[in-house]
Formats: sequence, C-alpha cells, structure tokens
Amino acid sequence: MDTTGILDEALQRLHSSGPERLGRLTNHAPMAVEALAAHGRSGAVHRWLDLYTPKLEEFPSRVEAVTAANWQSALGDSRRAADWIDHFGREIADRPWRDVLTEWWPRLLPGLYGGSTHPVIRVGHAVRTLLAAERTEAAGTGGVTGPRLTELAHGLGYWSARFHPVGGLAPLPGTRSAASALDAVVPIAERDGGFAARLGRVTGLPVWAATVTDPDEAHGRLTELVRAATHRYATHGHGEETMLVHAATAPNAVLRTLPALPRVLWAPSLRAAWTASAAVTAMYAPDAPVAYSPPGTFTPEEVFERALTHGDEHVIKLTDTALDVGDERALAAALRSIELSEPPAGPR
Repeated sequence: MDTTGILDEALQRLHSSGPERLGRLTNHAPMAVEALAAHGRSGAVHRWLDLYTPKLEEFPSRVEAVTAANWQSALGDSRRAADWIDHFGREIADRPWRDVLTEWWPRLLPGLYGGSTHPVIRVGHAVRTLLAAERTEAAGTGGVTGPRLTELAHGLGYWSARFHPVGGLAPLPGTRSAASALDAVVPIAERDGGFAARLGRVTGLPVWAATVTDPDEAHGRLTELVRAATHRYATHGHGEETMLVHAATAPNAVLRTLPALPRVLWAPSLRAAWTASAAVTAMYAPDAPVAYSPPGTFTPEEVFERALTHGDEHVIKLTDTALDVGDERALAAALRSIELSEPPAGPR
C-alpha cells in the first residue's frame, strides 16, 4: 500500500468534486487511483488523474443537513449527496470509523443496487486503504490519514444518496456452486435501457447460499462468488463490456469490507452481494458465451501494467479484482476486458 502520500494527495484533489457527473454517471477516479496505489503504481496516479479530471464536476449544492431525526426521509434522495457526505464527515470526525461503518452498513446494505452498485464499490476501496493504513501504523511506517477517512465519508454519503432497494424477487431453482448458480441466472427479456430500467425487469434469481449463517462459511462463499464472477467475464463480458464488470467488483467490494465489520454482519453481506452479482448478470447477459484464450502468459504485474496503459477505469478496477483472485482464469478475464473496452480518448 502507498506510504508516499501520493494517494492522499489524489484523494484531496478529488474531494472537491462530486460523486457523479452529468446527473447519472459515477466519478470513478477515487476507486481507480486507490487501485493504482494498492498495486504499487503510485507514480502513475497523478498522471492518470490529470487525464480523468476534465470529466469531473464541482461538488454538489447542499439542501438541508442530515440529522438523527431526518436521515430516513433523506435516504435515497440523490439531491442530498452533499448533505449525506457532510453528515458522514461529522460522524467520522466524532467516532472511530469502524463504529460508523458498523452502524450504517446494515442500514445501507439493502440499497446497494443504487448508482449501479458504484457506491458500495467506492466504500470497498476506501475500507481497503483504511485497513492497510492501520497495518502500516501497527508496523510503525504510516497510519490512517484525514483524506482516507474523508474518502470513506464520501463513499458512505454517495451510497446513502443513491440508496435503492430491490424486493419481491421470486426464488428460482439454484445450485451448490457460485459458478453454476450464475449460469442458472435467467436473462431479462428486454435487454435495453439503463441500469435502473433493467433492474426493474429482474423478477427472480436462483437461490444460492441462502441458508448460510456461519460467518466463516459466508466469507468462503463470498470469496467463491467473486472468483466465479471474475472468471465468467472472460467468456461473457461481450454481453456488455462495462456493466458486467460490476458482477465481480460489487461482491469484491463487500468481501474487502468484511474484516472491518462484526462477524454477525457477514452472512447478510453475502446475501446482498449475491443478489447484486446475479442481478447484473441477468441484466447484461449475452445470448451465448464465447471461448476465450489470452494472447500469451503474463504475470499479474504485467496484466496490471496493460490495464494501466489502456487507462479505462473499469478495466483497471476489474484487473484489480482479478489480481485479488489471483489465478490464470482471473488474469484472462482482465485481459479480455482490455480487449473488449474502448480506450479513453486522449494520450496515455
């Protein structure tokens, strides 16, 4: 993890910008620069950010302060993003960040589908860097910093503003393994429109891991889900090269957060992560898989370098998750995303 201060500098640059642009598109920069720093590429952070910055918009206007008395009515109100970020900024300034996360995680978990799952992904990146900072602090080489705490406030605030629950899903026949359960997902009939429109057409999902209550089993099943969804991208990513990334990165964000949460929250987290991954699969599934063989054998470091050279934020984030999984099929999925995705405009 970065101990040079570059990640903190980048986060400070970004915290004057809003969590979205054009009223609906997510600001991916905080997640991407965290991934770069996590994989030893801090030296590329500002260069990448310089190219992304023209997409950013100013921090949104405030409406009314979120308080203990009115937070429920403000939940899911996208106009209140600044109010929510301010609220979590105050909360994290007054209490340990883990206590704030523990209080709000079960409140927000049912609504992790809002913002195309980007808010929970942003929280997962923020938690990873805070956990890493605690480890470096224990080793006497660093520690938790203000920008990293503020980043968690921005992630939780964005999630609260885009909170969107999903209910009424019919339980469909499931299977034992995550891979076969994803294969059993029935695609929606009309695969057009944006994320919210497609999500509304998901009426049922296969049952998987629904009876898990043991925290250790929940952790193992969630790890299995991330691996299966990442592997699946190599053969199914052509269905929608950008949005199908989230079938893997959303559950991985939940997995990254588990160590900061009480174990009693691990099983509910698994269930929410499965619903998110399966729903994205239903919404963007291709008509049929295609065989894929990577164009050679590459080390994880070489694959990440290729993702950085490509430059797309979703490619970087899927590759980040693929390196967490760490096997050849995961690396093949990352390489597939590089092939499928259009590089950003401008020099890299």
